[in-house]
Amino acid sequence: MSPRRRLGSSTRRELLLGLGALAAGCSSGGVGAAPAPSSSESPLGSGSGSSRAVPGGSASAAPPPERLVVVGGPLTEIVFALGAGDRVVGVDTSSQFPPAVAELPKVGYQRQLAVEPLLALAPTRIFLAEESGPPDAIAHLERAGVPLVRVPGAAGLAPALERVRVVARALEDAGSAESARRGEELARRIELDVAAARARAATRLPPPRALFLYARGAGTMFVGGRGTTAAAMLELAGASNAGDALEGFATLTAEAAAAAAPTVIVVPAKGLASLGGVDGLLRQPGLRESPAGRAKAVAAVDDLLLLGFGPRLAEAVDALSTAMAGAMAAKTP
Repeated sequence: MSPRRRLGSSTRRELLLGLGALAAGCSSGGVGAAPAPSSSESPLGSGSGSSRAVPGGSASAAPPPERLVVVGGPLTEIVFALGAGDRVVGVDTSSQFPPAVAELPKVGYQRQLAVEPLLALAPTRIFLAEESGPPDAIAHLERAGVPLVRVPGAAGLAPALERVRVVARALEDAGSAESARRGEELARRIELDVAAARARAATRLPPPRALFLYARGAGTMFVGGRGTTAAAMLELAGASNAGDALEGFATLTAEAAAAAAPTVIVVPAKGLASLGGVDGLLRQPGLRESPAGRAKAVAAVDDLLLLGFGPRLAEAVDALSTAMAGAMAAKTP
């Protein structure tokens, strides 16, 4: 089997349904301009939360507080980081941080939304990650007339900063004063913190050749190739992507593992646990014979932190570079 084998449609569906907390999409690059959307599709949603002047100099009554539902772990982190967490009335199951979200009602997994429970929360605005679905669920929400804030999901630092700004502008449009300004401040802080984290990463180890593996048990093993959140994170942490001969997330084969020749294997922590730890991981095709496999150089990092590309991005860069340095320093003779 060629290392460049692409996923079939059924395998792609399996990957999409399994990617859980991976927050961002798999394409790289910035967020491009899009045609003018309808009011239900606008990044700012529709309507305004500000009070309006009426004849005679008096103002209308203040609108009721916004009731936000947020779909997508990184978006939930952004909303809370911008100080609007008290307006969130529901989240999807990929939203696991900050700890306060544990007490909120859940509306299903982001790619398999439960529409009726979601609408039962009486949301006034819904934030949707780009990968939210299925399409008929999104169409149902559109017909319900609730403003939808669709947030781009491209991988990389620049798209991550743009997501912060899109969410902040939408919150201000919904009546959260100063949100746009806070969004600019948060984006700038993330940018500076990531630059500092990258500088620290460069002092920890020579650039490793890292193979990113997504796993949910031995039957679900994928390599993070070009244009993925995995590739973008490896670059930020100072590693070269050993899977760059592949495009997107591709099935792991012995041939692909041999061609990759990684010096370290990177895997989300839950995925490693699903395989029974390092020994279980190295039983997968071709891994034990790789340089990383022979050295048992495996770096595991929290799933959402590793691939969320949210406000904790600098923390993720630090965690990944530290884990890779530790794994390579502990090489087995």
